[in-house]
Amino acid sequence: RCLNRMNDTIDIARVSGKITLDSEDIYDPKIDVVELRARVGMVFQKPNPFPKSIYENVAYGPRIHGLARGKAELDGIVESSLKKAGLFNEVKDRLLESGTGLSGGQQQRLCIARAIAVSPEVILMDEPCSALDPIATARVEELIDELRQN
Repeated sequence: RCLNRMNDTIDIARVSGKITLDSEDIYDPKIDVVELRARVGMVFQKPNPFPKSIYENVAYGPRIHGLARGKAELDGIVESSLKKAGLFNEVKDRLLESGTGLSGGQQQRLCIARAIAVSPEVILMDEPCSALDPIATARVEELIDELRQN
């Protein structure tokens, strides 16, 4: 929460000291917090999909950060992110359905797809596999290894 300044939204949270990302103090008043959150993705232990479609869950970040120049490019980012998260084949015919209607494991992979859609420099994961079955856990572990190599 400190590394992507999510604590800014919690009145009682306090941060002291200095936190840097690439030698840049992330609590410098000149830092663009929206840009910082694109650089530092977060996946929580409990899945938290937006109450939107599967497609919109993944498209939201690239859209607000201007990462796609048109619908075709945005469609490509959504598909690629869902594939990397091992979810595309399970949802490709249901992209307009609500992300909250997915199983717990699918919701977690949707949240991972949402995080990687903006190509962050860092992805923070709080026990991302704790609610997943062994097959989904293996997919997420493979994804983490792949992301680390890239």
